[in-house]
Parts: sequence; C-alpha cells; structure tokens
Amino acid sequence: MEVDTERGRVLLEESREAVVVVDADGIVLASSRRARQSLDNVREGEALPPELLDGEQALVVPYSVAGREERLVYLSRVGDMAAYEELRSGFTAAVSHELRTPLARLLSLLELALLPGEDVTHLVDQARREVEQIRELIDEVLFLSELESGARIVALGAVAVLPVLGAVAADLAESAARAGVTIEVTGDPAATVEVRPRMLQVVAQNLAENAIRYAGPGTNAVLAVDRSNGAVVIRITDDGAGVAQTDLPRLFERFYRADRARTSRGTGLGLAIVKHVVTSAGGSVEAQGGRGRGLEIRCIFPAR
Repeated sequence: MEVDTERGRVLLEESREAVVVVDADGIVLASSRRARQSLDNVREGEALPPELLDGEQALVVPYSVAGREERLVYLSRVGDMAAYEELRSGFTAAVSHELRTPLARLLSLLELALLPGEDVTHLVDQARREVEQIRELIDEVLFLSELESGARIVALGAVAVLPVLGAVAADLAESAARAGVTIEVTGDPAATVEVRPRMLQVVAQNLAENAIRYAGPGTNAVLAVDRSNGAVVIRITDDGAGVAQTDLPRLFERFYRADRARTSRGTGLGLAIVKHVVTSAGGSVEAQGGRGRGLEIRCIFPAR
C-alpha cells in the first residue's frame, strides 16, 4: 500500500498537467507541481476557487477512496494552448533545420557522383553516412515524441543497473576506440532502478555516446552506478574537453549543442531523451564541469 501511495504521489506531482485533488467540500488535498506554479490561488488545505472547479476548461473525475468521495480536477487555460503552439512551432523549426544540413550534403555528394573522374564508390559511402544521420535524427525525434505522449511506459519493476552499463560499453567499444575514448564501467552491483530494461539501456547508451562524440581523443570516461542517500545515481564522468559553465544548464535541451559539439554529427537529442526517461521515472538529471575540466552527467533515481 505504501508503494502504491508513493507511486500515486509521484505521478500526480510530476504530471505535465495542472491537476488538483479535492474532497467532497472542494478542499484541495493535493496538487501537481504544474498546478502550483501556474495557478496562484491553488493551495493545499484551502478551497479550490469555484470558478476553477466549475469552469468550462476543467475536467472533473469523481472517485471514492477508503469510503471518502474525492474528485480529480484537470485544469487548463487558454495560455496553455498558446504555449503549446509556440513549443510545437519551435520544435518543428528545429527539426527542419537539423534535417537541412545532412540533406544538403547528400545532394552535393550525388551531384559530384555524376561528374566524370570522381570516385563514385567513395561518394556513395559518404552519401550512405548522410542517410544514416537523417534516419538517426528521425528515429530519435519519433522516440522522444512517443516518450512525451506516454506511448512508452518508462517504469516497470526493478532492474539491476551494472550489467546494463557493461553491455552498453561493450556494444560501443569499437566506436569508442575510433574516437580515442576509453570507457570504464564500475559501481555497486546491487543497485537497481525501476525502469524498463530497454529504457535503462537508452539512458546508458546516450550517456556513453555523448562522451564518445564530444569529449575528444585521449579521453578516459567512467560509466558508473552508485547508491547515495537512498538514491541511485547513474553517471558518466570524463576528463575531456568539457563545456563552458554557461552551457551546462542547457545540455538537456533538444538540439542544443555546445561550441565543440556543433561540428559533430550527433542529433542533439541524446541528452534530452535521457532527461525525459529519468524524470518520467521520478528522477532528475544534472551536469557538472567546465571547459578543459571534463564533464560529469548524473542521473539521480529516487529510492523505492
């Protein structure tokens, strides 16, 4: 029962909607973070304003628990739709921009292949890499969309972390060697997190690939899991090029790239996907480091 109660609390707290739980008298029993941030007159222990409870933009779901009548109230505002449209427009523009570069390179390669005396086999190999880049971008955009729509369930039972980290490092050993990056795996073998194995693999893979792509040749990276203050922390720490302090808060934004990363062939979505998986499981992410001082990315999962 305690696990179910805690799970319900996390689901409510982390909801992207403005959600409020009220009793039969309209007193607020609980509310999501979004509700507290966007509605100044929503306070736990006080009556929900009638205009919110009875408004046309409220969806009310009555239910009973332990013999008590309660209501789950989903609140929306006109501003929310405007914000959504702005976000959708910006995301569409970003995807279009990211696709334009590999498409332009692909067109250029195909035009070169038609000229006499060109090494067609080499050009086709380059064109294939551009197609793979485009496919990777589309796959990650679709994956992120499925995560945000709830089409993919993130949390489902406890999974041992260390074996997954080891498997990911082994799978990426060849690409790491080509980039001149050494990846070491270490940590607490008893550490577990409540996510699907596939989702845990996605987190570990994107963390490792971020180091491989951006840390620079000669870098040593450590992919690790530890338990700290009841939480489980999955982290990757490298001694590579690092990023500017001003870039750290933005590393988890879609398509954001620090200066060094802008010359790479990454999609700019890897860490955004990491953040979404971790936060959907009730956790948080953070980045530490500085230019020339390496980078550490931490995924903090709550204790269960």
